[in-house]
Amino acid sequence: MVGRILAQLRKRGVLVEPPRAVVAVRKPRPPRPYAVRKPKDYRARKPGDIVQVDTLGLRPLPGVILKHFTARDMVSRWDVLEVHTRATATAATTFLDAIEARTPFPVRAIQVDGGSEFQADFETECQRRGIRLFVLPPRSPKLNGHVERAQRTHTEEFYEVWDLDWTVTALNRKLRVWERIYNTVRPHQSVRLSSRRSPRLPHPAPVPARARPCREGLVECHQCTGRVHPTLQPSPHPIYYKSSSRVLWLRAHRPSVSLF
Repeated sequence: MVGRILAQLRKRGVLVEPPRAVVAVRKPRPPRPYAVRKPKDYRARKPGDIVQVDTLGLRPLPGVILKHFTARDMVSRWDVLEVHTRATATAATTFLDAIEARTPFPVRAIQVDGGSEFQADFETECQRRGIRLFVLPPRSPKLNGHVERAQRTHTEEFYEVWDLDWTVTALNRKLRVWERIYNTVRPHQSVRLSSRRSPRLPHPAPVPARARPCREGLVECHQCTGRVHPTLQPSPHPIYYKSSSRVLWLRAHRPSVSLF
């Protein structure tokens, strides 16, 4: 009824509506000088083909804000970790130096989200080094799922377990120790819970069918032989919970000596 009345008034010219102003809800994104969307036919077939990079905000104490950078290779699952005070393009460029220095393979492509820290100097440096830079579409974190899962792993097994001094220098020192443990010692589900990354380290025994109490009062996973691994104190093996597939490196099994 009301709609018919309004339509008749408009037809007679009695009801004159003001012109609608066209307001742009979103500003168009400026074109990236070097970064592009990953081509559909581009596949990660060997280590270094795609290294996913992301940042994580750390707020452990009131007034303490840090930025954790993680790089994960999609094929080998090799991780590089670093902490900075801010997530800026300069910090990301410094992290790029760490990626190339601490990965045992050449990096051919990097995949990032649309954060400002992965633009400007970072993008220019990738172009100068000949590293392809793939940027994700907006609101698509699932396309960086490997590094997103790595962020959770490092949060649960490092930041929530280790006794840390929340300064950049001290954190980076302990992150280097944890990075080596993660890449070369810690068993991984993708290779049937074996430490696949370092040929110099012995592969751990399979997880037993039934977890038994360890003499340290925790849960035993391999064999409680009492042997001390040269890089771990005081136990040579991590702790598993049979009811969960996650590997928990507890306080009793964190390294007490510096590896670097």
